[in-house]
Amino acid sequence: MNHISIIGGGIVGLSSAYYLHEAGYKVTVFDKGDLSDNCSYGNAGYVCPSHFVPLAAPGIIWQGIKWMFNPLSPFYVKPALNKALINWGFKFMQSANPQHVENSAVPLRDISLLSQKLFEEWEANAAFDFGYERKGMLEIFQTEAVAAHAHHTVEKAHELGLDVKYLDKAQLQALEPQTPLNAIGGLQFNCDTHVYPNLLMKNLIADLQQKGIEIKTNESITGFEKKNGKVTHIRSNKQQYATDGVVVAAGSWSRELAELVDITLPLMAGRGYSLTLENSPHQINHPIILAEGRVALTPMDGNKIRMGGTMEVVSTNTPPNFQRVKGILQSVKNFLPTFDIAFPAEKDIWHGFRPCSADGLPYIGRTSTYDNVVIATGHSMMGLSLGPATGKLVEEIISEKPTSIDIQAFNPQRFD
Repeated sequence: MNHISIIGGGIVGLSSAYYLHEAGYKVTVFDKGDLSDNCSYGNAGYVCPSHFVPLAAPGIIWQGIKWMFNPLSPFYVKPALNKALINWGFKFMQSANPQHVENSAVPLRDISLLSQKLFEEWEANAAFDFGYERKGMLEIFQTEAVAAHAHHTVEKAHELGLDVKYLDKAQLQALEPQTPLNAIGGLQFNCDTHVYPNLLMKNLIADLQQKGIEIKTNESITGFEKKNGKVTHIRSNKQQYATDGVVVAAGSWSRELAELVDITLPLMAGRGYSLTLENSPHQINHPIILAEGRVALTPMDGNKIRMGGTMEVVSTNTPPNFQRVKGILQSVKNFLPTFDIAFPAEKDIWHGFRPCSADGLPYIGRTSTYDNVVIATGHSMMGLSLGPATGKLVEEIISEKPTSIDIQAFNPQRFD
């Protein structure tokens, strides 16, 4: 039986373990932490075929420059004379063009729909609960400029076969009768679903452990032994292990690991923040994205509401800037005027790093340098949404099966 070592215990690494075990492999998962608070926990929980526009899109560069001088803004890049940041930034600027957006739509739709199908298989098999809900998602807006763009989004979504509706102010408010909305309209993405991330991670880990998959926590991978074009052993801060294959699914720490197998991976960490209202007196019926504020709200696990946002491109050792949470709360108050939410204690604010590729598409594929190493990272804000699909694709790549979808757009070495 081939033994596969997965580096990273987020949703991508755990999903890879799930499908590799199902295919008959012996699997060990390594994580530098204790699997209690990585980026798979604190996100909005969206499973979103609606997100077919990559982060690298026209207008984001100029908007980002304007936002850099606002400590409450939803997007920030910390300037630094850092080779990795400069390389990433240059490639990001090159990618932020209309042709890239056009070319990305079908790959992003396909991997999202595959992931949604796999989530529904997990739900149907009743192996574990993860709070799966089919409520769709609303994207609401306050300006005519965003409203005009929304019409184009509907047209493109229909071209892609996705169920999306344009809503005027009255139609939008009718969907959220308990909560006054300060918006001129919105989009209703009936194609979207969502999960409760904390429950998903807890029960997926328990399911894997029940199946006998070994999960080694608080163990950082520091190097690889290589021979004849393959990685034969992995070294951690504790010991060395023989392996037949490696999956690099370490999120924002994947770039450094890729360098150890001679791969330059344009990848930067994008920190996000979220807070969860427990037993909330407020109520929303649907997940909601506040378009101009770049904030996501999700009703989950009964009477909880999670709100989160920001994309803070910084190094992984940069201390958190909790001022960003003020920006999130201001946006929420601006769009939902009855939501009077006090600034929370720092202990109640979640923050984590999302692995951002240089073009907004994930990196999924075998490396050319060592043929038993597969990269699976770079999902930006879409990690949880695309986790099961990525895990399934990883298994198909390792098993040398035809992949469920075309993965050419996700080639980890596409910038070489």
